[in-house]
This record gives sequence, structure tokens and C-alpha cells, in this order.
Amino acid sequence: MQETLTIGELSARSGVAASALRYYESLGLIRSGRTGGNQRRYDRAELRRVAFIRISQRVGIPLADIAEALARLPGSRTPTRADWAALSARWRTSLNARIALLERLRDKLSDCIGCGCLSIQRCTLSNPGDVVYENGPGPYYLLRD
Repeated sequence: MQETLTIGELSARSGVAASALRYYESLGLIRSGRTGGNQRRYDRAELRRVAFIRISQRVGIPLADIAEALARLPGSRTPTRADWAALSARWRTSLNARIALLERLRDKLSDCIGCGCLSIQRCTLSNPGDVVYENGPGPYYLLRD
């Protein structure tokens, strides 16, 4: 029989707070069994699932997308190296779009927040007459390509 981990042990080994682990479990991202005293016990394989979740979140993948990816695995098994390669390739387009947005923000943030307002004196150069409002709300220049 495979050794199991308590929630405290899984938290210590994964670097994820116990409250976050309970949240992941409530979303179906990880699974636990229960002892006779109703205490959670996690298979060691859940460490890999938690690592997968953390890395995916770290690169900006929403939890809903992570849940969808994990649900596609046969038998809801732990992701393998091949699974990670396939999923990361699938996420590449959205990651590239996010990187492009971050680069635009980095390059333009000190000059303008891209909102189309006239509150910064220089905005009269990029938005004379405040006409950008006709294109829609929000930081129009930075959120659109």
C-alpha cells in the first residue's frame, strides 16, 4: 500500500498553504481519502498534481483552465512529462498574448496608462480631443493590439 500524506505534510512538501490545498480539493484539482477519524490523507502522487497547479498558476493559467486540463487526463491520473509538454503547447498562444501585453505595459507604462483620458498632460499627444472614448472603455491603447 502506498504511503499517504497528511494535509500538513502535503503543505510542507509542496510549499502550498493547507487552506489552498483544501480549496484545490473543493475545485476537484486534487483528491484525498479519509481516515476513520475523517482526517484527510493524500497519495504521494498528489505532490506532482500540486506542483503542476503551482507552475501553471505561476505562468498565468487560470484555475478553471488547469481544472479542465487535469480532468482530461485518463482516470484523472497525475500529469506526466508528456502531459505537461502537450498542455504547455496548448497554452502557448494565450501565454504569448499575455507576454505581449506585459511587454507593452512595460514599454509604455511610464508614459501613459493607455486609458484614453486627458488626465496626464502628455495624453493630448496620443489622444487629442479625447476621441478614444468612442472605441470603448478601459485602457484602450494597452489592452488592444
